[in-house]
Amino acid sequence: MNLDIAAELCKKFEGLAKVGANGMVYPYICPAGIATIGWGSTYYADGRKVQMTDEPITKDQADKLLMIELHHTYLPGVLRNCPILATDERKLNSLVDWAYNCGVGRLQTSTLKRKINAGDWEGAKEQLMLWTRGGGKVLPGLLKRRKAECALLD
Repeated sequence: MNLDIAAELCKKFEGLAKVGANGMVYPYICPAGIATIGWGSTYYADGRKVQMTDEPITKDQADKLLMIELHHTYLPGVLRNCPILATDERKLNSLVDWAYNCGVGRLQTSTLKRKINAGDWEGAKEQLMLWTRGGGKVLPGLLKRRKAECALLD
């Protein structure tokens, strides 16, 4: 399954944080207070949690790590919860990006999942737009991200 659209959304909205003058990508603390590296990765491909004391990685390694996470964590989680998406690559990419941002666990018990599995795409868009808050207020970046995900559901 091609997840290039999801990867581009992740890159656009997560950003490549903490790039040194040497071009290396260093660990950082994300707004949720979690050690992170690259395009928002909190774990490495081997399952280790990112630590602030970890060595930096290259941008190429960050790109590869993102694709590994999308294919091995988020794609299976989204398909397990929303098998209807297996036949529509654009819609699948939308939800893989959402899951990367919000987590597969949140999808499991969500109204969003029910709307998707019922084929209610307008209802799914409405549900996506409920996930725009951080710290109790609507965040412009999340609003733009949800709109981009909704556009893929058309």
